[in-house]
Amino acid sequence: MKRGLRLKESTLRKKLKLYIITDRRLRDEVDTAKSVLEGGATAIQLRIKNAATTEIIKIAKKLRKITEDYNALLFINDRVDVALSIKADGVQLGAEDMPISMAKNIAHHLIIGASVCDIKGALKAEEEGADYLGVGSVFPTTTKENARLLGLEGLKRIVEAVRIPIVAIGGIDQFNAKEVLRLGVDGIAVVSAIVGAPNVKKATEKMKKIICEHTRSAPTT
Repeated sequence: MKRGLRLKESTLRKKLKLYIITDRRLRDEVDTAKSVLEGGATAIQLRIKNAATTEIIKIAKKLRKITEDYNALLFINDRVDVALSIKADGVQLGAEDMPISMAKNIAHHLIIGASVCDIKGALKAEEEGADYLGVGSVFPTTTKENARLLGLEGLKRIVEAVRIPIVAIGGIDQFNAKEVLRLGVDGIAVVSAIVGAPNVKKATEKMKKIICEHTRSAPTT
Protein backbone atom coordinates (compact mmCIF):
# COMPACT_ATOMS: atom_id res chain seq x y z
CA MET A 1 0.00 0.00 0.00
CA LYS A 2 1.14 3.57 -0.57
CA ARG A 3 2.14 5.29 2.65
CA GLY A 4 0.78 8.73 3.42
CA LEU A 5 -2.60 8.01 1.81
CA ARG A 6 -5.67 7.36 3.94
CA LEU A 7 -7.21 3.92 3.67
CA LYS A 8 -10.80 3.29 2.71
CA GLU A 9 -12.83 2.19 5.72
CA SER A 10 -13.44 -1.25 4.19
CA THR A 11 -9.69 -1.77 3.79
CA LEU A 12 -9.02 -0.51 7.31
CA ARG A 13 -11.51 -3.01 8.75
CA LYS A 14 -9.66 -5.85 7.02
CA LYS A 15 -6.27 -4.61 8.23
CA LEU A 16 -7.45 -4.46 11.84
CA LYS A 17 -8.45 -8.14 12.06
CA LEU A 18 -5.42 -9.37 14.00
CA TYR A 19 -3.77 -6.49 15.82
CA ILE A 20 -0.71 -7.30 17.91
CA ILE A 21 0.63 -4.97 20.59
CA THR A 22 4.28 -5.21 21.59
CA ASP A 23 5.38 -5.64 25.20
CA ARG A 24 9.10 -5.62 25.93
CA ARG A 25 8.46 -7.24 29.31
CA LEU A 26 7.55 -10.36 27.35
CA ARG A 27 9.64 -10.16 24.18
CA ASP A 28 11.82 -7.83 22.12
CA GLU A 29 9.76 -5.60 19.82
CA VAL A 30 11.59 -6.43 16.60
CA ASP A 31 11.51 -10.16 17.27
CA THR A 32 7.81 -9.86 18.08
CA ALA A 33 7.08 -8.04 14.83
CA LYS A 34 8.90 -10.57 12.66
CA SER A 35 7.24 -13.56 14.31
CA VAL A 36 3.66 -12.27 14.36
CA LEU A 37 3.81 -11.03 10.79
CA GLU A 38 5.10 -14.41 9.65
CA GLY A 39 2.14 -15.88 11.49
CA GLY A 40 -0.39 -13.68 9.73
CA ALA A 41 -0.89 -10.57 11.88
CA THR A 42 -2.38 -7.65 9.95
CA ALA A 43 -1.41 -4.75 12.23
CA ILE A 44 1.15 -4.00 14.93
CA GLN A 45 1.13 -1.37 17.61
CA LEU A 46 4.45 -0.31 19.09
CA ARG A 47 3.88 0.29 22.79
CA ILE A 48 6.87 1.38 24.85
CA LYS A 49 6.50 3.12 28.17
CA ASN A 50 9.19 5.06 30.02
CA ALA A 51 11.84 5.02 27.30
CA ALA A 52 13.82 7.79 25.63
CA THR A 53 12.30 9.19 22.47
CA THR A 54 15.47 8.35 20.54
CA GLU A 55 15.11 4.70 21.53
CA ILE A 56 11.45 4.60 20.53
CA ILE A 57 12.24 6.13 17.16
CA LYS A 58 15.08 3.68 16.54
CA ILE A 59 12.80 0.69 17.17
CA ALA A 60 9.88 2.25 15.31
CA LYS A 61 12.02 2.64 12.18
CA LYS A 62 12.85 -1.06 12.26
CA LEU A 63 9.19 -1.98 12.66
CA ARG A 64 8.26 0.37 9.83
CA LYS A 65 10.51 -1.57 7.46
CA ILE A 66 9.23 -4.95 8.63
CA THR A 67 5.56 -4.02 8.39
CA GLU A 68 6.07 -2.59 4.91
CA ASP A 69 7.62 -5.89 3.83
CA TYR A 70 4.45 -7.70 4.99
CA ASN A 71 1.99 -5.02 3.85
CA ALA A 72 0.75 -4.64 7.43
CA LEU A 73 -0.22 -1.53 9.36
CA LEU A 74 2.00 0.06 11.99
CA PHE A 75 0.57 2.12 14.83
CA ILE A 76 2.51 4.01 17.48
CA ASN A 77 1.04 4.16 20.96
CA ASP A 78 0.53 7.69 22.36
CA ARG A 79 3.22 9.46 20.33
CA VAL A 80 1.95 11.45 17.36
CA ASP A 81 5.43 12.93 16.88
CA VAL A 82 7.05 9.52 16.56
CA ALA A 83 4.33 8.30 14.20
CA LEU A 84 4.94 11.27 11.95
CA SER A 85 8.71 11.03 12.08
CA ILE A 86 8.91 7.40 10.94
CA LYS A 87 5.90 7.56 8.58
CA ALA A 88 3.76 5.11 10.54
CA ASP A 89 0.25 4.38 9.37
CA GLY A 90 -1.36 5.65 12.52
CA VAL A 91 -1.34 6.39 16.22
CA GLN A 92 -3.30 5.03 19.18
CA LEU A 93 -4.46 7.70 21.63
CA GLY A 94 -5.76 7.35 25.16
CA ALA A 95 -7.80 9.76 27.25
CA GLU A 96 -4.67 11.48 28.59
CA ASP A 97 -2.92 11.81 25.23
CA MET A 98 -3.22 14.49 22.55
CA PRO A 99 -6.88 15.23 21.77
CA ILE A 100 -8.15 13.44 18.68
CA SER A 101 -9.21 16.66 16.97
CA MET A 102 -5.75 18.16 17.44
CA ALA A 103 -4.01 15.00 16.19
CA LYS A 104 -6.17 15.00 13.07
CA ASN A 105 -5.39 18.65 12.49
CA ILE A 106 -1.60 18.25 12.55
CA ALA A 107 -1.45 14.73 11.13
CA HIS A 108 -4.46 14.50 8.83
CA HIS A 109 -3.11 11.49 6.94
CA LEU A 110 -2.58 9.33 10.03
CA ILE A 111 -5.13 6.73 11.06
CA ILE A 112 -6.28 7.77 14.53
CA GLY A 113 -7.27 5.05 16.95
CA ALA A 114 -8.86 5.89 20.30
CA SER A 115 -8.66 3.73 23.42
CA VAL A 116 -12.03 3.64 25.20
CA CYS A 117 -13.49 1.68 28.09
CA ASP A 118 -17.18 2.65 28.09
CA ILE A 119 -19.95 3.72 25.76
CA LYS A 120 -19.66 7.39 26.70
CA GLY A 121 -16.00 7.44 25.72
CA ALA A 122 -16.72 5.53 22.53
CA LEU A 123 -19.38 7.97 21.35
CA LYS A 124 -17.19 10.95 22.22
CA ALA A 125 -14.20 9.52 20.32
CA GLU A 126 -16.35 8.82 17.27
CA GLU A 127 -17.76 12.34 17.37
CA GLU A 128 -14.26 13.82 17.60
CA GLY A 129 -13.21 11.97 14.46
CA ALA A 130 -11.45 8.78 15.54
CA ASP A 131 -11.00 6.35 12.66
CA TYR A 132 -11.36 3.27 14.87
CA LEU A 133 -11.72 2.32 18.52
CA GLY A 134 -9.63 0.06 20.73
CA VAL A 135 -12.27 -1.15 23.20
CA GLY A 136 -11.60 -2.90 26.48
CA SER A 137 -10.68 -4.44 28.74
CA VAL A 138 -13.04 -7.20 27.61
CA PHE A 139 -11.63 -9.74 30.07
CA PRO A 140 -9.34 -9.36 33.11
CA THR A 141 -5.76 -8.59 32.11
CA THR A 142 -2.44 -7.96 33.78
CA THR A 143 -0.84 -6.41 30.71
CA LYS A 144 -2.12 -2.90 31.37
CA GLU A 145 -2.20 -1.40 34.84
CA ASN A 146 -5.54 -0.10 36.13
CA ALA A 147 -7.40 -1.45 33.10
CA ARG A 148 -11.16 -1.08 33.58
CA LEU A 149 -13.13 -4.26 32.98
CA LEU A 150 -15.75 -3.73 30.30
CA GLY A 151 -16.97 -7.28 29.77
CA LEU A 152 -18.75 -8.80 26.80
CA GLU A 153 -22.00 -6.97 27.49
CA GLY A 154 -20.23 -3.63 27.61
CA LEU A 155 -18.44 -4.42 24.37
CA LYS A 156 -21.73 -5.41 22.74
CA ARG A 157 -23.33 -2.08 23.65
CA ILE A 158 -20.46 -0.18 22.06
CA VAL A 159 -20.55 -2.30 18.89
CA GLU A 160 -24.24 -1.49 18.56
CA ALA A 161 -23.76 2.23 19.26
CA VAL A 162 -20.94 3.29 16.92
CA ARG A 163 -20.32 3.01 13.20
CA ILE A 164 -16.54 3.16 13.01
CA PRO A 165 -14.38 0.00 13.19
CA ILE A 166 -13.85 -1.63 16.59
CA VAL A 167 -10.87 -3.63 17.82
CA ALA A 168 -11.53 -5.49 21.07
CA ILE A 169 -8.71 -5.76 23.59
CA GLY A 170 -8.01 -7.14 27.04
CA GLY A 171 -7.41 -10.73 28.08
CA ILE A 172 -8.32 -12.18 24.68
CA ASP A 173 -6.85 -15.57 23.82
CA GLN A 174 -7.59 -18.58 21.61
CA PHE A 175 -10.13 -19.88 24.14
CA ASN A 176 -12.38 -16.82 24.32
CA ALA A 177 -11.75 -15.11 20.97
CA LYS A 178 -14.87 -16.60 19.36
CA GLU A 179 -17.08 -15.05 22.05
CA VAL A 180 -15.65 -11.66 21.17
CA LEU A 181 -15.84 -12.12 17.40
CA ARG A 182 -19.52 -13.12 17.59
CA LEU A 183 -20.35 -9.63 18.84
CA GLY A 184 -19.41 -8.11 15.49
CA VAL A 185 -16.06 -6.49 16.22
CA ASP A 186 -13.78 -5.85 13.27
CA GLY A 187 -10.68 -7.20 14.93
CA ILE A 188 -9.04 -8.36 18.11
CA ALA A 189 -5.92 -6.97 19.74
CA VAL A 190 -3.66 -9.40 21.57
CA VAL A 191 -0.65 -8.97 23.82
CA SER A 192 0.30 -11.72 26.29
CA ALA A 193 -1.54 -14.64 24.63
CA ILE A 194 0.70 -14.24 21.59
CA VAL A 195 3.71 -12.09 22.53
CA GLY A 196 4.21 -14.15 25.69
CA ALA A 197 3.68 -17.53 24.00
CA PRO A 198 6.60 -20.02 23.73
CA ASN A 199 6.16 -20.04 19.94
CA VAL A 200 4.92 -16.63 18.84
CA LYS A 201 4.49 -17.50 15.17
CA LYS A 202 2.44 -20.61 15.95
CA ALA A 203 0.28 -18.73 18.46
CA THR A 204 -0.38 -16.06 15.83
CA GLU A 205 -1.31 -18.67 13.23
CA LYS A 206 -3.81 -20.26 15.64
CA MET A 207 -5.46 -16.92 16.33
CA LYS A 208 -5.55 -16.03 12.64
CA LYS A 209 -7.23 -19.36 11.91
CA ILE A 210 -9.93 -18.65 14.50
CA ILE A 211 -10.57 -15.24 12.95
CA CYS A 212 -10.70 -16.64 9.41
CA GLU A 213 -13.09 -19.42 10.43
CA HIS A 214 -15.37 -16.89 12.07
CA THR A 215 -15.28 -14.69 8.98
CA ARG A 216 -16.29 -17.59 6.75
CA SER A 217 -19.09 -18.67 9.06
CA ALA A 218 -20.45 -15.18 9.80
CA PRO A 219 -23.80 -14.43 8.11
CA THR A 220 -23.76 -11.93 5.26
CA THR A 221 -26.29 -9.13 4.95
